[in-house]
Amino acid sequence: MPKPNPVTAMPPMPAATPDAPSQAPRRVPGRSRLAVVGVAALAALADWAILAPLAGLTLEARQGGTQHIGAIAVVVSTIFVAFAGWSLLSILERRTPRARDIWTVIATIVCVTSLGSPLTNGIGTSAKLGLASLHLVVGAIVILGLRRTALTAAERCRGGI
Repeated sequence: MPKPNPVTAMPPMPAATPDAPSQAPRRVPGRSRLAVVGVAALAALADWAILAPLAGLTLEARQGGTQHIGAIAVVVSTIFVAFAGWSLLSILERRTPRARDIWTVIATIVCVTSLGSPLTNGIGTSAKLGLASLHLVVGAIVILGLRRTALTAAERCRGGI
């Protein structure tokens, strides 16, 4: 009888029984959510770079005076908004089994209402449209990205949070 090859031999897998729950890997959404924040910031910066330096648009808005919207403002605002969305999602996950759906509705409403600011305060049509595109890019990434990371009620019960 040939000896088993220790390199290719696999240890036996324990069978899931009705008495013992299967050991599903614990999903911790922190890294995925941090990735969403980073991707949103990079996408907003890329959008700004296309609009301002490359296309030559002047992104200015009236907010207590005329404010020029630069790269730093875009990145900081995006990170702030993404972390605020993450915080709300975490709170909802602890308080309701329908956190994903409730959060998605709230986040969509916030994104749509945020368009009021650039469309009313942007100086010039190109600034209004450019600033609105920044809001939509960030909103789409944050909403779709964080929604994907939301824990289900079963994952929360297993200790995902």
